Amino acid sequence: MGWIELILLAISLAMDCFAISCVVGMLQPNLEKRYVWRFSLAFGIFQGGMPLIGWLFGESLLGPLGKIGPFIAFGILAFIGGKMLIESFKKEDENPQHLDVTKWKNVLLLAIATSIDALAVGFSFAMIQEQHVVRNVFVIGITSFLISYMAYTFVKKLTNPKISQYAEIVGGIVLILIGLKILLG
Repeated sequence: MGWIELILLAISLAMDCFAISCVVGMLQPNLEKRYVWRFSLAFGIFQGGMPLIGWLFGESLLGPLGKIGPFIAFGILAFIGGKMLIESFKKEDENPQHLDVTKWKNVLLLAIATSIDALAVGFSFAMIQEQHVVRNVFVIGITSFLISYMAYTFVKKLTNPKISQYAEIVGGIVLILIGLKILLG
């Protein structure tokens, strides 16, 4: 995977983090910096760590799956991208009690929930026999951290909740396009 695809993939995976950070920024605009750092760091660690776990699992299955790896990778990325597109049009309950990032339990639950798609991407790394997994994991984690932190910082001043919907749409489309590129070689 080249740098351009990796950066686009990392940004796409970070769109869930972006959306949650936008909502938190709008609902809790006066959080102390330590809480913003905490949830941004948790998003980065989980978004970076899940692909590694998915890759390790996928490596164990690589032999039996053989040449269908690119088809599986495409299917996973297209599914995740499609799911992001569908979810971007759903109305969500944006109750601040569910997004209270001052509590560790909520931060961990949000970090895990936003990184499930990264687990599947890691699995697709194994299917396409990606050679730069450590680099990819690092870039995905740093990207998610930075996007989460910047989204909260800037969006807390905005009043347009549509911004997170557009981010989900763009992220979904990019994941589908990367899956197509893998499939078509």
